[in-house]
Amino acid sequence: MRSPPDLLPGATALFLDFDGTLADLAPRPHEVQVDPDLRPTLVRLQADLNGALALVSGRAQSDLDPFLSPLQLPTAFEHGAVRRRADNTIAVAPLPLLDASLATARTLVDLHPGLLMEHKSHSVALHYRLAPELEGLCREHMTQAIADDPSLQLLQGKAVVEVKSVDVSKGVAIAAFLREAPFLGRLPVFAGDDVTDEAGFRVVQQLGGIGIKVGSGPSCASHRMPNPQALLRWLQGLHRSEQP
Repeated sequence: MRSPPDLLPGATALFLDFDGTLADLAPRPHEVQVDPDLRPTLVRLQADLNGALALVSGRAQSDLDPFLSPLQLPTAFEHGAVRRRADNTIAVAPLPLLDASLATARTLVDLHPGLLMEHKSHSVALHYRLAPELEGLCREHMTQAIADDPSLQLLQGKAVVEVKSVDVSKGVAIAAFLREAPFLGRLPVFAGDDVTDEAGFRVVQQLGGIGIKVGSGPSCASHRMPNPQALLRWLQGLHRSEQP
């Protein structure tokens, strides 16, 4: 796996995960710190790419937008269940039935103070970063909660398990963006750090684009960056060299 090229083809569509990709992970999601150079870099890239820049994140809109405010990019929230298009309209997937998952997660959080639950509009996430010894317990109980519902799946991420619809993924979200202006007809590039990003890597690479894995670990991505700081430096270089 090699570093991504310093100069991308002019007709590029750039898709970026947030946590672990544009910003280092933190013990709690709200504690993430954003590099002060990130926002101006994204603004310049959006202009250089004629608007073909989008975020693709597992976060809910209310959690992600404040980190980059006042900048509001096209964004796939909750792995694509909620998607803000380039024209600022919102596409929303059907709501899954999460009652059993929500009840299970709440019970576990009540029993184990080190756990943190996120109830998003289309998913339930259970974080165990502060209690890594509970990984197996979280995975087992959340798997049991959806055992009788084939429309749901358990997504394993970095110190988190999340129940969501089987029809929602970052790959599906990127493919949807690529059917719309200003992404249509462009070569897709996607950077992400987690298992949840693998679906996005597969989609962009099937289309002849570039997948960039940020950090360590196995991945189907064709390229790699060691950490978010290295990715930001690469992005800063791109805004000077990209010729749309």
